[in-house]
Amino acid sequence: MERRFNVTGLCIPEEDYMVDISGKIMQIKKLIDNRSYFTINRARQYGKTTTLAMLRRALKDEYTVAKISFEGLGDESFASAEKFCITFMELVQHALSFTTVEKEYTEKWLNNSVTDFKSLSSHITEMCKDKKVVLMIDEVDKTSNNRVYLHFLGILRDKFLSRKAGADYTFHSVILAGVYDIRNIKLKMIEEGVYTPNVTENKIFNSPWNIAVNFNVDMSFNPAEIATMLIEYEKDHNTGMDFPVISNEIYNYTSGYPFLVSRICQIIEEELDRDWTAKGVQKAVQVLLFEKNTLFDDLFKNLKNNKDLSEFMYKLLILGDKRSYVTYSSAVSLGDRYGFLINKDGKVAISNRIFEILMTDYFMEEDLFNKKQVNHVEQYDVVRGDTFDMELCLRKFAEHYAEIFNDKDIEFLERHGRLVFLSYLRPLINGQGFYHIESQFTDSRQMDIVVDFGKQQFIIELKLWHGQQYQAKGYEQICGYLESKGLDTGYVITFDFRKDKKIRKADRKPKWIEVNGKKLFDVII
Repeated sequence: MERRFNVTGLCIPEEDYMVDISGKIMQIKKLIDNRSYFTINRARQYGKTTTLAMLRRALKDEYTVAKISFEGLGDESFASAEKFCITFMELVQHALSFTTVEKEYTEKWLNNSVTDFKSLSSHITEMCKDKKVVLMIDEVDKTSNNRVYLHFLGILRDKFLSRKAGADYTFHSVILAGVYDIRNIKLKMIEEGVYTPNVTENKIFNSPWNIAVNFNVDMSFNPAEIATMLIEYEKDHNTGMDFPVISNEIYNYTSGYPFLVSRICQIIEEELDRDWTAKGVQKAVQVLLFEKNTLFDDLFKNLKNNKDLSEFMYKLLILGDKRSYVTYSSAVSLGDRYGFLINKDGKVAISNRIFEILMTDYFMEEDLFNKKQVNHVEQYDVVRGDTFDMELCLRKFAEHYAEIFNDKDIEFLERHGRLVFLSYLRPLINGQGFYHIESQFTDSRQMDIVVDFGKQQFIIELKLWHGQQYQAKGYEQICGYLESKGLDTGYVITFDFRKDKKIRKADRKPKWIEVNGKKLFDVII
């Protein structure tokens, strides 16, 4: 059977090209060897199910592994303690029937006399008395009514503590995998309207899983790990690709987000005639940005349905409002849960370039700046074949900007001027190029935009006027950035909102200047 790149569900090495995650599996196994209980909480399509499957393979000779899932169970299975207990035992029995565990033991897992959590606790004691049973529960947050489930976790917690005291037998290790951290499951229930706090349940619901150890395994793929998948592919197809170049280019856009990594490879293989070059990766990113998939649908849904999160992401991405990575902030917690945010040297940052582009486009569509739209120059004026005339583009933008906006718009433009430019730029490069905001250089005073168009790359710095000294410092900064990119030419747009019109209009003609050996096209608006 010919292997393929797979982005729909579980991946297995016999059928799919996969990143070698053996190092991650060994890190997780150490937690199990230490009899730890823990959670694996990552965003959608982050490889949780595949990781559990590979972990089960690594444990099968040493442990009795029951991997179950709450996917598709529905509310009925959680309607009462009795129904949950029956469902749970059936799931465990079914999981063990696909292992080498003796049939007699497997059949004993379904016990019709178990009708409540007290009897289930006794049953677990009996079944784990002489075996090291590892319980994995995937999609733990799929049910809309978690009340019964949380009582079940309370039983597991109490048995874990009793085992520590030498007074019980229970699962050797328990792993819960899902998007929501079980420690925040009560918040999820309140959000969904299925839980109202009451005094008698607070003890269980406040800390249903406080026995869990921290799970610090990085489940994203670094460039070296991405290369392991490409090497396996190359063994079958002999394309002659440069592994370091391709893996680094994929990482530059995805930051190792598992779905995005595999989808880019799949596009190159299936839609781009196996163009395994850096340019092929960029083409695949273009295709990916314009497609509909469940990950992107969730991204837009979560921005639309969470006003605080949307405003936070707007301030971070567009206004350059850098924040410390404070996990008790509700917006940061949501952004982290959905895979939007990462901790970068103690500061909040967007997790990858593809999400940056998608969210910027989203804000362009949804934000207030749509009330005034800059007229667009015809694309053929600035696009000639495979080349883009950025100088002409910026000259035209300055002209149209002056025609459309006036002094009454200053308050609006101070906040939204950058998106006005991006809304102007996007249709011109659409289909042949794309841009991203270089978030590590973004702050409240400037924004660096990288535009890729064919073989061309442009660096554009958007700034607010904050005085001549700051302007000179900004020129030096973009020169340093150009140097890091190996480029000699850059572009600077400064939005000048000084009240004195004569000063503002004195030097607005776009011009080329030279700073530190770099050519800068300087536009003051």
